[in-house]
Amino acid sequence: MKYLKIRWIAVLLVAVGTSFFFGFKSGDNRSFQVAKNLDIFNSIVKELDMFYVDTIDPNKTIRTGIESMLYSLDPYTQYFPEDDQSELEQMLKNTYGGIGSIITWNTKLKRSMIAEPYEHMPAATVGLKAGDILMEIDGKDLAGKNNQEVSEMLRGQVGTSFKLKVQRPGTEQPLEFDIVRRSIQLPFIPYYAMLDNNIGYINLSTFSGNPSKEFKQAFLDLKKQGITSLVIDLRNNGGGLLDEAVEIANFFLPRGKTLVTTKGKTKQASNTYKTLREPLDLEIPLAVLVNSATASASEILAGALQDYDRAVVVGNRTFGKGLVQTTRPLPYGGTMKLTTSKYYIPSGRCVQAIDYKHRNEDGSVGRIPDSLTTVFHTAAGREVRDGGGVTPDITVKQDKLPNILFYLVNDNLIFNYATEYCLKHPTIPAPKDFKITDADYADFKAMVQKADFKYDQQTEKILKNLKEMAEFEGYLTDASDEFKALEKKLSHNLERDLDHFSKDIKEMIAVEIIKRYYYQRGSIIQQLKDDKDLKEAVGILTAPEKYKEMLSVPPVKPDEGKKEK
Repeated sequence: MKYLKIRWIAVLLVAVGTSFFFGFKSGDNRSFQVAKNLDIFNSIVKELDMFYVDTIDPNKTIRTGIESMLYSLDPYTQYFPEDDQSELEQMLKNTYGGIGSIITWNTKLKRSMIAEPYEHMPAATVGLKAGDILMEIDGKDLAGKNNQEVSEMLRGQVGTSFKLKVQRPGTEQPLEFDIVRRSIQLPFIPYYAMLDNNIGYINLSTFSGNPSKEFKQAFLDLKKQGITSLVIDLRNNGGGLLDEAVEIANFFLPRGKTLVTTKGKTKQASNTYKTLREPLDLEIPLAVLVNSATASASEILAGALQDYDRAVVVGNRTFGKGLVQTTRPLPYGGTMKLTTSKYYIPSGRCVQAIDYKHRNEDGSVGRIPDSLTTVFHTAAGREVRDGGGVTPDITVKQDKLPNILFYLVNDNLIFNYATEYCLKHPTIPAPKDFKITDADYADFKAMVQKADFKYDQQTEKILKNLKEMAEFEGYLTDASDEFKALEKKLSHNLERDLDHFSKDIKEMIAVEIIKRYYYQRGSIIQQLKDDKDLKEAVGILTAPEKYKEMLSVPPVKPDEGKKEK
């Protein structure tokens, strides 16, 4: 019956589309083209439904067509049908109904497992631990189901309950838990604290929901503790609501300042956002930490504070998302999130880095080259550019993670070691005091060796390609001795690599262990111990003259002001 109804609707759409097709005046070319192509699309669906050799699923077929059409525009314009509204709600409100845990895939057992329960959420409250293998939900075996399918089963309406069976490492019999789904609110501010030199630190993870309220409380609490400067950490913050970025910027900028201007096709899409309230603090020195995953609303906050010379931006160039999305209701309970405008920060620049309108012949898109960007100026007259995210005032060179670390993480060896470590250690010191000892690392190396761990070495691949090219061009015979010597030096040596890259590997192990006891807050504390971006921020905040100089226009040298005749 439902299928017949869908077919009837499709036929009706064809009829309606046809009436539009003949109803437009020949001079109204754009409307004609829209109606024409709608008619063609409806006819194709009808013909497929009636004559295709196999029975098609109309929902799946049309959904595929919709998604392909929208993706040809930009990756942010999306369709959410009625049964997929929870994903949109999580995106907008930073909440969902579930147990509050990240799950990951156990490649050996081919099952999902708990990777990280969130503090104070149902998973952690009932006693689920990282490493627990998910076996059954309400008696249904989860074997053969991927992470996405398991995640959908764990989520549901707030207040509903289910029985979860898990196999915990170190225990013989499976464990069962009765869990009640709750509204899962991901932390806006997973960690804030006063660091040395009376420097405040606030880690802001998202602009979805209402983070400005918690940010204000955190800042005022730090002020009571006696901070004299502040670091705002926006690294890996993918954005959220534009209004929230404006609200937080208003804490440090005077009332009446223009922060964002949006420009779109319609009047509703074009707006100007100004600071509407009295600020909390106009004088406290600020540093903002950013990286390549700092995007959207995060770039508005970082860019606005930079454009008004209110903060020193530290880190690496941001993602470059200068597009604004809004939601539009659709028939049958669906919703479309679509890009309606571009936003421009106070200097007048747009940070959008990718030009989706002008695609290459193969459909790919690329970043706008620096040579095509335009110079703008901050309030003090400092040069800034558009078209490529927010470029930091202080760029920090990041260390590249070793190749071996990727494979250790991908093979769950660090995760598995942390699980075994927790079975042997009921408690550990506070995050600021915890460290991986030489004995701990020796145990880890022994576990890796026992696991017969294998990984690709890029040098070996490149050397192999070089040999093939040398042979092709006739150089291999004369250079054979050199190649043999190089192969000997680059031979695979797991023991050597584990020792050579021990610092990075130990850091990853420590993070994985600490979050088992102190959750996300603990892992942040661990990562801040040797944080290059934070060190640079502290350096500039503890040097008042340098801080002031950095936010001012460099003085013009006598010869620079003269023009050649």
